[in-house]
Amino acid sequence: MAESFDLIVLGGGSGGLAAALRAARHGARVALLEPHALGGTCVNVGCVPKKALWFAAQLAQGQRLALDYGFASQPGALDWEYFRQLRQNYIDGIRQRYAARLRDAGVQLYPEMGRFVAADRVATSGGGELRAAHTVIATGGRPRRLDVPGFELGLVSDDIFALRSLPRRIAIVGGGYIAVEFAGLLRALGSEVTLFVRQRLLPGFDVELVDALEERMRAEGIEIVSGARALGLRREGEGTVFDDATHGSVGPFDAVLWAVGRIPNSDRLDLEAAGVARSAQGDILTDEWQATNVPGIYAVGDVTARVELTPVAVAAGRRLADRLFGRQPDSRLDYDNIPSVVFAEPPLARVGLTEAEARERHGDGVRVYRSRFTPLQWAVAGVGTKTLMKLICVGEDERVLGIHVLGPGAEEMLQGFAVAMKMGLRKRDLDDTVAIHPSSSEELVLMS
Repeated sequence: MAESFDLIVLGGGSGGLAAALRAARHGARVALLEPHALGGTCVNVGCVPKKALWFAAQLAQGQRLALDYGFASQPGALDWEYFRQLRQNYIDGIRQRYAARLRDAGVQLYPEMGRFVAADRVATSGGGELRAAHTVIATGGRPRRLDVPGFELGLVSDDIFALRSLPRRIAIVGGGYIAVEFAGLLRALGSEVTLFVRQRLLPGFDVELVDALEERMRAEGIEIVSGARALGLRREGEGTVFDDATHGSVGPFDAVLWAVGRIPNSDRLDLEAAGVARSAQGDILTDEWQATNVPGIYAVGDVTARVELTPVAVAAGRRLADRLFGRQPDSRLDYDNIPSVVFAEPPLARVGLTEAEARERHGDGVRVYRSRFTPLQWAVAGVGTKTLMKLICVGEDERVLGIHVLGPGAEEMLQGFAVAMKMGLRKRDLDDTVAIHPSSSEELVLMS
């Protein structure tokens, strides 16, 4: 006999946990299936360990800046193993807190895989069967692997956090978030970095700011090779050589990181048994309410073709649970004006439209404001690197369509401005706001 629940959640990452806990808060009887560590990609091999490593890189840069300020101590190398254990202890704590929250909420946790046997039934890898009127698929994604010789000689993003030492010389293949972030932080920690890019960096971000970031990366000693076409990897002595159709054989490197995108974890769910539709790339197709083509089956997070960001998965999961069990029939996630940050060196943040997107939609009605300046912390030390900010506005009332920031603190300052954009921000609202001085964020309210 199948055990009955109000909701089955497949996947214990950010989206799945959010949906399960919110549904349980509304009184639903919930089963959560997760065969691996709670927290999914973000907690275990994504946002959290990456941000910890980024903080380490910031401290390494801070040591060098301290010398320019007059401090006598010389920069020291990161004790990689000590830091790795420190980071792992923090992640272990997150997992334990998630387990406790599920237990306190009354969510039944199954440390098993789940697969559909019908639209309302899921079989577990332990031999059991669960039944529910509603099922949420939140199984996330995994690094894409290329069908090229020697791919296994390189690392994917999951593997970076298992390294026992900093690679002296590393090649990174890709031009998205993961590639740019690891290029910057590994360089700051002392690695020699070569970045192989197929077309251009960060295609979803404003071109002007990306160009400025690329210039900064090159100035920091990161070699960026454009037009790359990967043929594969091979061993040469104790190193790894990257074979490229455009540039020939490059290397050897101590490590090669493949950062060539991610694919959805939808291939082991037996979706055919429930009739759930997927795209050719494997993304589960959903409407604006997170619903699939099968009544009672929903999907949130990276397993869908939506924005692949942890807060998006969390928000979508909570709003779905509010609608299904919280008597909030209109609850759904608004995907407009979602802020995001690339934790590059320095960080690049955006919310809303890029200049190109705005001009495509509104033509000559678009007005752009810019500010380029040296942050005070750098200026005092005689460092001339610039922060770049852009406001994209439209119409006579200059409604703000996009805000873009490249520079220190971008990841923190943009959150509040994103709230203002959701509320219909106009340029005059910024003009009427008194600046916090001296700060970088004041430039966003002083542009003219």
